[in-house]
Amino acid sequence: MDTADRTPTSVPGGGRRRPRTGTRAQTASMADVARLAGVSSQTVSRVSNGYAGVTDETRQQVLAAMKELGYRPNSAARALKRGEFRTIGVITFSLSTTGNVRTLEAIANSAAHEGYAVTLLPVAVPTQDEVRGAFSRLEELAVDAVIVIMEVHLLDAATIALPPHVQVVVVDSDAGDRYTVVDTDQAGGSRAAVRHLLDLGHTTVWHLGGPDGSFAAQRRADAWHAALVEAGRTPPPLVRGDWSAESGYRAGLDLAGHQDCTAVFAANDQMALGLLRALNERGRRVPEDVSVIGFDDIPEAGSFLPPLTTLHQDFAEVGRLCVENVLRKMRIGGGERGTTLVPTRLVVRESTAPPPART
Repeated sequence: MDTADRTPTSVPGGGRRRPRTGTRAQTASMADVARLAGVSSQTVSRVSNGYAGVTDETRQQVLAAMKELGYRPNSAARALKRGEFRTIGVITFSLSTTGNVRTLEAIANSAAHEGYAVTLLPVAVPTQDEVRGAFSRLEELAVDAVIVIMEVHLLDAATIALPPHVQVVVVDSDAGDRYTVVDTDQAGGSRAAVRHLLDLGHTTVWHLGGPDGSFAAQRRADAWHAALVEAGRTPPPLVRGDWSAESGYRAGLDLAGHQDCTAVFAANDQMALGLLRALNERGRRVPEDVSVIGFDDIPEAGSFLPPLTTLHQDFAEVGRLCVENVLRKMRIGGGERGTTLVPTRLVVRESTAPPPART
């Protein structure tokens, strides 16, 4: 038991000294709280910092005094004293895609579990200058480390140099061995999609890819192409969208006109949704005439018409590994570089089936 926390501050004539009338948030100090609670300033400090060694009764007494005085501990001063702010900065280019939103959510949940807050800094334009500017702004904020959710090929440019004194983990980027990277197994998932459709009997698989410049889109397209070549099949022309359902719809209107198109691997579920609509409007039944498979396994995928076969991404695990890696780098002053891949899982539903019989 902390003996200091039970010793009240006495004044002549008995009783405890109370702060002067009018002492509130802007003037109340730790000493004021200590006098009102009848404990030492050291005990107030222990309660403020969540340290053990204070009885529950005394802790509640101190908290009540803080509330009465409107006292708020100086978190910045405590952070400087500890040498950390318990805050992780996150840089991202877009919050319009499912992958980014769910990855950010997973990072925030994992950080909170470890007792850290998250400071989000969106970057409107994915240019090298914007990335440098984002790190400069984060350096002015109280963050201990940075997680970068990258969709484009910037880190492989020599002109991008992330601050060496900031611990950084990168998500979804082709950064090679220059940084610590956590990513979904884009290639493995894409190969699984192609194999599933070929195993059903389709002679080839068309691909509705993501936007040019996206690392994830390129990895998925490259794996789709390689899987077909390895299987001795001729890859059809690559069709590109921009991750949106509308772009999937526009591409689907064109794909519906190719009678030899019996299977389509869409690079994400939103584009697959637009594709399903276009095929339906053009009288191409799914899966009787055309099989469709997506990537992401968004919560609504099972409610598509028909329910969508897709590749499940474990966003929670990606977020957990990002936080785990960045905290490890903070604690040891660095860490191993390279990429950690989180496996995908094929979820078979009703949008894929054998191709129609040839007549």
